[in-house]
Parts: sequence; structure tokens; C-alpha cells
Amino acid sequence: MSKGPDSYYMADLFGELQLADSPPQRSLASYLPGLGLVLVASLAALWLSEHYGPPAVLMGLLIGFALSFTNSDRRLQPGLDFASQTLLRIGIVLIGLRITFGEIAGLGFVPFATLLGIMAVVIAAGLLAARLLRQDMMFGLLAGGATAICGASAALALWSIIGEKRISSEQFTIVLLGTTIASATAMTFYPAIASLLGLTDTQAGFLIGASIHDVAQAIGGGFAYSEGAGEVATVVKLSRVAMLVPVLVLVSIALGRSRDTNSGARSLSFSQALPWFIVGFVMLVALGSLVALPPAVTAAASDAARLLLLFAVTAAAIKSNLAGLLAHNMRSFGPVIVTTLTAFVAALAAAHLL
Repeated sequence: MSKGPDSYYMADLFGELQLADSPPQRSLASYLPGLGLVLVASLAALWLSEHYGPPAVLMGLLIGFALSFTNSDRRLQPGLDFASQTLLRIGIVLIGLRITFGEIAGLGFVPFATLLGIMAVVIAAGLLAARLLRQDMMFGLLAGGATAICGASAALALWSIIGEKRISSEQFTIVLLGTTIASATAMTFYPAIASLLGLTDTQAGFLIGASIHDVAQAIGGGFAYSEGAGEVATVVKLSRVAMLVPVLVLVSIALGRSRDTNSGARSLSFSQALPWFIVGFVMLVALGSLVALPPAVTAAASDAARLLLLFAVTAAAIKSNLAGLLAHNMRSFGPVIVTTLTAFVAALAAAHLL
């Protein structure tokens, strides 16, 4: 089989062709300008988050957008690529220490099965919304997966699987911005809605944990309702996060088979279909489940994951074409809006059955 340029693009399952366009070997100094810019922007986002309350991810996005004019400077590209690709994947691996198999089992079979059903409905809603709005199905998959699992973290992980050749930086940023704003809004209003509806702690915790995208905001929203609701929301939300691996594996396999069908190429091996960071994620979940790690270790890993994902988000925003992003209208946010509303309605209906 020929090895022309098209064959390399057809093999791009993990969005790394942009890195291949650069020289394969770089000095450490070549990464510093871009990483330095990402570091300064991320620290500014953290400062604004700590002093004024908005999510650090949202601040990182906005600051990154403001700095997007710098992405034409080729000296920044190695560091920006490293932050948006490698640091992203390391952060995804570290997320694995946040959850254990025991926490998932503690949810119970019926609530867990219901949660899986809600996630499937939300992903399907994203695909359907994209189809009805005449948008790319991969865009709908990204919006549905991000909403169904864990917001920005899932969006980043899915984007690394789907690749920039299928979903542009602008489309990815739309999903990231939409889910972040939706999650912050949900954390504010969902506990109040649960109170108005007179839900029990278990019902409110399930509603909040099953429908708010971001981990910290889902847990915060649960504890804003009550201690009991916070505990339920934590288990439900972490169970959703645990589903990140199966979803990524299924997407990897589906995209691999799609490539095989369209190109006539041979089937992917297991190691090719399963990226290293997914394997690392599973290994850390297993480690945390089998070994009682010191709280300081898990806390440090959680903080490191949050920081690395902030770096990745900020770098992705800096790399984005802001003019192209602004050219999109509210219709572009349609899949995110539809999936957010679907998650809330489905979770509320399920909560009443508990």
C-alpha cells in the first residue's frame, strides 16, 4: 500500500498530525516560549478564580482567547502543542486517582444502570442535535460525550481521540466553552430547583451528580443542598467519570473500524486502538482501588490533574482561531444546549424513581 500524504492523514486517530508537521526533534529551549505563555495565562486564571469565584477553566478559556493573536508566532507553537497534547494526556491519567471501583460499586446496581441509561441518552441527543442542525456528527459526539461524562475533561479526552482533522479547534472550543458555562450555571440553579421540588437528599444528590458536567461543580452543588446530597452527588459524579474509559475505548474502536472500512487498511491492533493515556488512567484507578494511598498523594494528584488540564485548556484557546470562532452563531452551541437540557430532564425523571 502506498505511503502518500493521504495515507498519513487517514491514520490520524489521535490528533497528532499537527505535531508531525514540526521537526521531530526539538531542544528543550524551543518549548519554553509557548509553555511560559501558557503558565502565565493559567496562573492569571487561577488568581481570578480564587478571588472572584468563576471556574478556573472558564477564566483560562477567556484569557486564552484574548491571547489568541499570538498563535501566529511560530516560536510559540512547540510549547503550545506540548501543553495542549502531552500535558493534557498526563492530566487525564492523573484523574484516575480520583475514583475507585469500590465507589462505583457502592452506588448500587439499579442507580448505576439508570445512570448508564442517562449517559447513553445524552450522547444520542448530541448526535441527533448535530444531525438536525446539519452539523458534523463528530461534533455532536464530542458535545454529547462531554455533557454525559465530565465536561471539560471528557471533551479534552474525546478530542484527543477524535483528532483535529475531524473536529476543528474552533468547534472544540465551542464545546469546551459551552459545557463550562452550562456547568457553572447548573451549579448555581440546580440545588435551588431541587429544593423547590422538595426532593430528598438522595434524589437531589442523584439529580445534581447525574446532570452537572464538571466534577468540582457537581460535588459543590450537592453539598450546597445538604451533606447527604453532597455524598450521593459525589458517588454519582465519580461513577460518570469512571465511564470515561469505556467511552474512549468504544470511540477509538469505532473510529478505527471506520477507517478500515473507508480505506481498506488492515485492522488496528489493540495497542493502536487504545491510547497510552487510557491505559494509564485504568492503571491508576486500579491502583487506587487496591492500595490505600495516603490522602496527601491523592490530593496532590488531583491538584496536578486539575492544573495540567487548565494548561491544556488555556493552550487550546490560545491556538484557536478567534475570528473563526466568532463567525459561529448560537446555532453552533445547539448540541451543547440540547445535551445539557436532556441530562437535566433525564436525571430529574430518574431521581423521582429512586
